[in-house]
Amino acid sequence: MILLYVATLALFLLSLAADRGKTVKALRAGTRMFLNLLPSLLAILILVAAVLTPLGPETIRGWLGAESGPIAYVIAAAVGSVALIPGPAAYPMAGMLIDSGVGYPVIAVFITTLMMVGIVTLPLERRFFGTRVAVARNALSLIGALVIGLTMASVWSLL
Repeated sequence: MILLYVATLALFLLSLAADRGKTVKALRAGTRMFLNLLPSLLAILILVAAVLTPLGPETIRGWLGAESGPIAYVIAAAVGSVALIPGPAAYPMAGMLIDSGVGYPVIAVFITTLMMVGIVTLPLERRFFGTRVAVARNALSLIGALVIGLTMASVWSLL
């Protein structure tokens, strides 16, 4: 992690040396974007904490842990497919799930379906692309997410 911080600082200083004006402008734009995203990010994190805290790590581990077997992948795919959570909020939530004992392959399925499958937004998608395309895209994305999870599980077992 320290290497990432050092690389970020070095690239920032390089950008500053190359064009101070553009770097400052980019920092301001990034700060504005972050501040615009912050209220929804905090609301989602509070909601996630409110849901995960009463369940407790043992319950979460029971549903999504390694001993849950294939059903953990199905639950993660189902929740990820219907949840409307932006990416920046999904990663801290994934960290909370990992801390609760959920494995990385199950997290991979959850995050992938969260980003790629949209059951809640399907009616809107159908209106723009048609039923056939919308359903096919969601179905293929769901299959892809499960393949990613199973591939992660295979690779993870080798480590």
